[in-house]
Amino acid sequence: MVTGITVSSMQQIFEDTLKDAWTAAWDRGEVEALNAISTSNYTRHGKSGGSSMTLDQYQEEILAIRQGFPDLTTTIDSILVDGERAAIFWKTTGTHTETFLGVPATGKSVVTQGSNQVDLRDGLIHRETVTWDGTELLNSLGIRSLSDAIAAEKAPEAEVVMADLSGEPDLEAMKAFNRQFVTGVTVVTTMEDGKPKGLAVNAYSSISLEPPLVMVCVQKTSSTYPALFASTHLGINILSREQKSTVSTFASKSSDKFADIEWHQGPEGSPLIDSSSAMIEAEIRERFQAKTHTIFVCRVRHAEGTDIEPMVYKAGRFFDGANLASL
Repeated sequence: MVTGITVSSMQQIFEDTLKDAWTAAWDRGEVEALNAISTSNYTRHGKSGGSSMTLDQYQEEILAIRQGFPDLTTTIDSILVDGERAAIFWKTTGTHTETFLGVPATGKSVVTQGSNQVDLRDGLIHRETVTWDGTELLNSLGIRSLSDAIAAEKAPEAEVVMADLSGEPDLEAMKAFNRQFVTGVTVVTTMEDGKPKGLAVNAYSSISLEPPLVMVCVQKTSSTYPALFASTHLGINILSREQKSTVSTFASKSSDKFADIEWHQGPEGSPLIDSSSAMIEAEIRERFQAKTHTIFVCRVRHAEGTDIEPMVYKAGRFFDGANLASL
């Protein structure tokens, strides 16, 4: 009597093997389990952004995601196999308890879901096209990425060794451009465990008056950044011509920048610096990720003004805002 493995049996074996490998990799961090279900030249492609990665890079991404969401669990809802093609439908849950993609822990839990289309070779995954990547976890937390605005353009299926910088100015040209832009000087502040924190920022802009929206752009490497990201409100202080020393203080890496600063709290507790030209306290409404920086979009809830002239900044120098000449 001769027995054989039916098509349905082979499909069940594939599904069971896939589920075991995914559970090991995504739920326990045993990413080497994916080797057993993938070809040696496996590639993973993002359907929306057009990015691609090797199996090693995919495994590194899983470990990075699990570092930010240590309790991550993945459930495969269904697998549909049609010859050498298959579709995988799944959902993931996890809690953001560690820094991920430069975003400090929020303590929030998320549920995301997606589908993968796979091409098979000899029962192994050779190519995978996905509708989801790690940034979707941040999107589910209400933290949006501007990756589409800064991603390198490339032709589909092209192997990219480095970003194509054609058509972009070099670094020195960008520095020369930025030096010609005249700005005010602000100190952005917040509270952390009852202690005031702040940093000097000149990337501030008003967005609208009705509703009263403003934005500030903060570098992620700043010592104030984690506290600012975790806050619900922040203070923005437009420094006056009398506060040259204050600029140096808040541009420094001092552990207590408020030691010699006179300040008071806004209605929600944000530090507002005395002798500033103007001060606002604003509620943080959006946090957009832009590579090395985060853009905070805020709704103003409290404003104070004085008659002290502001400080002006251009090309690395500070000027008295009272002595501007009319054109």
